[in-house]
Amino acid sequence: MRERTWPYRSETSHFSTLPSNSTQKIESSPSKIPQFRPSFWPCSRKSDHRDFSALPNDVLTRIAANFSLPDLQTTSLVCKSWRDGLRPLREAMLFLWWGKRLKHGRGGVKRDMEKALDSFLKGVARGSTLAMVDAGLIYWEMGKKEEGVNLYRRAAELGDPAGQCNLGISYLQAELPNLEEAVKWFRRASSAGYVRAQYQLALCLHRGSGTDQNLSEAAKWYLRAAKGGYARAMYNSSLCYSLGVGLLQSHHQARKWMKRAADHGHSKALFEHGLALFSEGEMMKAAVYLELATRAGESAAAHVKNVVFQQLSPSSRQRALDLTDNWRALPSSR
Repeated sequence: MRERTWPYRSETSHFSTLPSNSTQKIESSPSKIPQFRPSFWPCSRKSDHRDFSALPNDVLTRIAANFSLPDLQTTSLVCKSWRDGLRPLREAMLFLWWGKRLKHGRGGVKRDMEKALDSFLKGVARGSTLAMVDAGLIYWEMGKKEEGVNLYRRAAELGDPAGQCNLGISYLQAELPNLEEAVKWFRRASSAGYVRAQYQLALCLHRGSGTDQNLSEAAKWYLRAAKGGYARAMYNSSLCYSLGVGLLQSHHQARKWMKRAADHGHSKALFEHGLALFSEGEMMKAAVYLELATRAGESAAAHVKNVVFQQLSPSSRQRALDLTDNWRALPSSR
């Protein structure tokens, strides 16, 4: 899906550097699993004793469907009944692990999408939402979108935030988009702390897509996603602070979030932070960020970079290029 980093109601913009088109990919399940605190175990009215072993296996499986392997192993230690009931989900983790190796060609395994899908589907058969999301993603990439959406929906209904976010994106990308449903699922995943959904929800609130336009709430979700490590949200948070959109205008906060977005590899942030350094006379730093922006495809950065390089000595230019070659973006949340 092609989308703007900074949404506008009109195709025309007064700001030449703000719009940014980027392909929004549907991602696989996160490794971080929400805390689970069931409150419905059978217990005696005369005591506070909870009969853990009395929880039916089908209910137990639904609760633990989006658990990672460490969570499953820990939960399986509660009692023998839970150990036995969670065996299918522990097996699903093995199929998930093999599926990821086959999908990405890791660990000496040859990349094979068909075998990866087969492995993920075996995890799906055992009830894992993580496998549902990964299998759904492969179906989506194969063009079998209906099969993919069905798996996203199953994962979403079991509370998997990646499944909820991907289902929301699916509604946005449908031939007849259902914006209200998209926002509903983005809200659920956002409440679970999933940063990609928080960013998507912020975009919808900013545009007024599927919900009433609310700039202050949009800025709140941009900022939450930014604090969660999402580079696009860092960039938009910077713009909100810079322009006073939904947040009190603060050039200090705008500069902080622009630099963070740049350090996480956001191409437009690399360019704009480089421009800011150039205007402040920080030529060496500006040269590095502008060179990085140019390599990231920001064509407008090339001209400014050439101006900066002309003001540096040959040794300083080489130093800037060496720093650029060795630069690595900070990891961004997915």
